[in-house]
Amino acid sequence: MADTASIDHSTITSTSAKSAAGPRGKKPRPLFSSRNIMVYGVLIFAAAYYLLPLYVMVVTSLKGMPEIRLGNIFSPPMEITFEPWAKAWASACTGLNCEGLSRGFWNSVRITIPSTIVSIAIASVNGYALANWRFKGADLFFTILIVGAFIPYQVMIYPIVIVLREMGLYGSLTGLILVHTIFGMPILTLLFRNYFSALPEELFKAARIDGAGFWTIYFRIMLPMSLPIFVVAMILQVTGIWNDFLLGVVFTRPEYYPMTVQLNNIVNSVQGVKEYNINMAATILTGAVPLIVYFVSGRLFVRGIAAGAVKG
Repeated sequence: MADTASIDHSTITSTSAKSAAGPRGKKPRPLFSSRNIMVYGVLIFAAAYYLLPLYVMVVTSLKGMPEIRLGNIFSPPMEITFEPWAKAWASACTGLNCEGLSRGFWNSVRITIPSTIVSIAIASVNGYALANWRFKGADLFFTILIVGAFIPYQVMIYPIVIVLREMGLYGSLTGLILVHTIFGMPILTLLFRNYFSALPEELFKAARIDGAGFWTIYFRIMLPMSLPIFVVAMILQVTGIWNDFLLGVVFTRPEYYPMTVQLNNIVNSVQGVKEYNINMAATILTGAVPLIVYFVSGRLFVRGIAAGAVKG
């Protein structure tokens, strides 16, 4: 009992000494320190710089033309109208066609969905094979893909036009889907290869010991662990394909033009009155899909980048 009492007394004494010495660790930084003011000031300025054009586009799209002619581009609308949005979607003229952006929207959907799915499916298998199955010529194959990722696709447009013409696919949605799938393959394969290389190798070896083959490991082990990098690939492909203008105007006919080409025809029309509210509404409608995709899955995008998308 005496030993227990002496231990408790010494514990209490040491605790009291620590309490008397005061709290330890770094002193918390004040909220309005010069460092915080500088950091947040720069961030607020950068955010305002990039959001100001969007604000002007939104308020202009909600004004009528008489109010726009007053010249106060930063002022909110005195009378909100959604007529420019309706006209941009359904009745604005894009050349000889006066169906607005609706036809281009559905063309872009028909182009983006299969291009994204096919390119990601093939690139994920390529990256998995390059990371975990060392076949003969893997290094050469990977080098060719890396080179292909950094070659400007503008220099390959004419040869691809000839190839698609010989295949009977030039001017069709199928030909454009094929082009987007091929151009997305190198960078997506690099992303998947780096991500799969960053996963624990012990999982792959244990599966091989248990007798699992190529596709069993891919579908049962790799895919369930790879949601973040699939989201990264999806955002990259959807953004790149949806925002593409050059390939859409080169490899398709007017009835198959994607939304960006229709937008260009609306904004750069030289006939009639320049309706800025319709132009702004059409621009926002065209950019809405990539923005929605990013905001819905942005957190997984950051996770995919941090979890190996840029690791070697």
